[in-house]
Amino acid sequence: MKQQLVKGVAWLSAAKLIVNGLSTVSTLILARYLTPDDFGLVAFATTMLMVISSVTELSLASALIHHRNPSDVHYNTAWTLNFLRSLTVGGLFCLAATWVSDLHGDPRLQQVMMILGASLALNGFTNPKMVVLAKNLVFWQEFVRNVAERLVGVTVGIVIAVVYQSYWALIASTVASQLVSILVSYLVYPYRPKVSFKHAKELWSFSIWLTLGQIVNTLNWKFDHLLVGFLLGNKSLGYYTVGDNLSTKPTREMIAPLETTLFPGFSRIGDDKQRLKNAYRKAQTLVALIALPVGVGIALVSSSIILLFLGEKWEPVILVMQIMAGSVAIQTLSSAVQPLALSQGQTKLLFKRDLISFSIRVPLIVFGLWYAGLLGVLIGRAVSTLISVHMNMTIVKMIIGTSIRSQWWANIRSLAGLVSMIIVVIFAQYVLGVGQGIVEMTTHLVIFIVLGVIAYGLTILALWMAYGKPEGPEGELINGVQSVFFKLKLRFK
Repeated sequence: MKQQLVKGVAWLSAAKLIVNGLSTVSTLILARYLTPDDFGLVAFATTMLMVISSVTELSLASALIHHRNPSDVHYNTAWTLNFLRSLTVGGLFCLAATWVSDLHGDPRLQQVMMILGASLALNGFTNPKMVVLAKNLVFWQEFVRNVAERLVGVTVGIVIAVVYQSYWALIASTVASQLVSILVSYLVYPYRPKVSFKHAKELWSFSIWLTLGQIVNTLNWKFDHLLVGFLLGNKSLGYYTVGDNLSTKPTREMIAPLETTLFPGFSRIGDDKQRLKNAYRKAQTLVALIALPVGVGIALVSSSIILLFLGEKWEPVILVMQIMAGSVAIQTLSSAVQPLALSQGQTKLLFKRDLISFSIRVPLIVFGLWYAGLLGVLIGRAVSTLISVHMNMTIVKMIIGTSIRSQWWANIRSLAGLVSMIIVVIFAQYVLGVGQGIVEMTTHLVIFIVLGVIAYGLTILALWMAYGKPEGPEGELINGVQSVFFKLKLRFK
């Protein structure tokens, strides 16, 4: 199973690397041709759609993965339920477009919402049998689908932005990606779904708590976007959305492949608590080792990134990136709790966690907005993230018995490396500054990144050797690199 997980992570990591690179390039290019108001308008519509879509999400894919031996009838039932749900929700979203645009005071919102509602309705055609690949830890098809949909979406968006300089570039990119995703899902795994309701109750019995949790979790993480859009306007939401995309996507997309493979992987060893405990520790420390420097690194060089690639009109995004990137980095210290809990069927426990998190996060954000505007929203979000990490670690303790102190201590080398990186990069920025002109700014940005990577890597390596080279992600990464070099050496002999 370990080899399957490694291959799965490799395929998904490659996909996420390409997809994230394309998304980042797309955001930077589109921000050059579009305005913060354009981004805010589309972000407001897509956030509403995401909230409504997630609130009605049936979580049937997780139910199929958890099922020991699903038949074609199970997949047909899942497809039927998803199709009806997408058609209904998409239609209602279109019908509400006029009312919402009047309420928001922006007539452009009506057409945007109608197009996005139609795209949600089409999403119900997605191939349900793609779940089989994840269940069997086979992910190359997912690589093909993810890369294809993102490549087409980015291409369409950039072309329209360059030619028309209109917010419709963002809409066209989203719709094009969705259509390609549906088409490719049937090309990589041919299947002809049929209408069936036979196992609806069985699938729903597992997914109901996931659905309820998804409702709360989506409101929890998207409530701030709606609040900023309604009370601070499209421009502020544009800053907030672009900052969110640039600061959190690289970290989340980097760890997403591992999290995707962990659920089926944990499910296979779920009956052996000691193996599950060891597997969780290895997975979580590996996630932190990789994700912590990425998130905090983005926060450290955010000024250089924005001023170099987007220009002074996007300068307010710097503060957004600094706080958000740091927050999402810390959150990775407990990011593997979701697949762990799912592997044990603890969906009700996840729902309780999401409900508690919602009851804490929303008041913090509302108070922050009332007291300090956009800055207050960011601070409220950061504080709620720290609380969320503690709750997730508590859940891990409940499921596999690993204490909260042990979970923090398992990541001590990564945290020490992080402190070293922060000190070195801040000192370099103090000495050099951001720079003037494209060449100097680019040179300084590269220097900051290189110094940060060296400081982080050397600190971790020194501590790992000082502790006697204990079992952990450092050894796994070194063995992996050595294995790759060995294979390349044999191939080119």
